[in-house]
Amino acid sequence: MPRFVILTHDHPFLHWDLMLEADGALRTWRLLDEPQPDVPLRAEALPDHRIAYLDYEGPVSRGRGQVTRWDAGTYDEDAPGEFKRAIAVHGSRLSATAVLEQRAEGLCWTFHT
Repeated sequence: MPRFVILTHDHPFLHWDLMLEADGALRTWRLLDEPQPDVPLRAEALPDHRIAYLDYEGPVSRGRGQVTRWDAGTYDEDAPGEFKRAIAVHGSRLSATAVLEQRAEGLCWTFHT
């Protein structure tokens, strides 16, 4: 089963990075607020990240702040769509079905459980 991680990242401002393991990389979205059940959050798609972040906490290279693990676990996903992804996350803090849905603005997604 593929893994996910949510990292608290303090650079360039406080945010949470949602990372989903897929095809040898981590599909990544920046969440602008701390995840909470039933609260939609704005999410920004970021470039894929290295798989090492599944297990990493500490300083980010080139002075890009620090990351700490907020949650981690596994996830299930039926066939992902181009503009919408429904994932069942099984973490220590979150255990819910979450939806990432792309909005008209392009990189702007919403994340809600």
